[in-house]
Amino acid sequence: MANVGMVGAGSWGTALAILLSNNGHDVEVWSIDEKEVADLNRDHEHKAKLPGVKIPEDITFTTDLEHAVTGKEFIVMAVPSVFTRGTAAKMKPYIKEGQIIVNVAKGIEDDTLMTLSEQIEEELPMADVAVLSGPSHAEEVSRGLPTTIVVGAKSKETAELLQKAFINKVFRVYISSDIEGIELGGSLKNVIALAAGIADGMGYGDNTKAALITRGITEISRLGIAMGGKAETFSGLTGIGDLIVTCASVHSRNRKAGFLMGQGKTMEEAMAEVNMVVEGVYSTKAAVKLGKKYNVSLPIIEEVNKVLFDGKNPQDAVNELMLRSSSSEHGSMEWSK
Repeated sequence: MANVGMVGAGSWGTALAILLSNNGHDVEVWSIDEKEVADLNRDHEHKAKLPGVKIPEDITFTTDLEHAVTGKEFIVMAVPSVFTRGTAAKMKPYIKEGQIIVNVAKGIEDDTLMTLSEQIEEELPMADVAVLSGPSHAEEVSRGLPTTIVVGAKSKETAELLQKAFINKVFRVYISSDIEGIELGGSLKNVIALAAGIADGMGYGDNTKAALITRGITEISRLGIAMGGKAETFSGLTGIGDLIVTCASVHSRNRKAGFLMGQGKTMEEAMAEVNMVVEGVYSTKAAVKLGKKYNVSLPIIEEVNKVLFDGKNPQDAVNELMLRSSSSEHGSMEWSK
């Protein structure tokens, strides 16, 4: 079994630490928050984020980053996307050549337009960076509910090592070489989930949700393929699968934030009420910039951006989407007559 360092003690990091510990691995979890570490070591429960979920007593929590990442077979990066680069930079003195680091957060950096794995590689060029993503809410994984995800890596050897480490009877793991597609699917679906939440908050129904999911994956696929991702990825677990769960689930912080905005709250008010990092807010601006860079049409994402940052009324955004110029669903199809 492996010695594993978990960087980040939020709901997802804690859920994965529980899973890895149950798989027989030795897991040490780092958090920058001294009170959080003290509470977790004392209570063996993350009362704020995973109430009622028992944390195995052999999982240790620490504020000592060097100790948490040194001598580990692999390290899991589970900090919010806005802290990924800074945390990776702090880890640099302790990372050895070829160290496997698997990123499990989702997001795109607004100023550089880099994915999280690209940020980690820039800060830690000596590392072997992989990703883990898919339809997987922490609340369900921590309770052992059946879940299926994908590990993406540059080498099959690394992918299979991580697959073996994470897989069990309730957590099925597939592998893929399409790191770019996996990360883009995971990041951009949060933006569409904001739109789905806004629609729910405005009282729209299942027809609207289905339209947003279907047209949303079209936008994600268009941009992702233009950036080098594979079409198969966006039709799989880390594309349409992750999009469905994030748009529909009561656990989705992005959907919840959107729901509150659909009810009339500002972005800032919604984020404060959710009281967790709403990754889609940080990815929206970057997605709009990427659409312009790659000359890809992203009407839903662009309207979400206007609601978030330009103060556009959600009803006006819906009208804009519904009354756009008519077109074919699939422009590449030919007519028989």
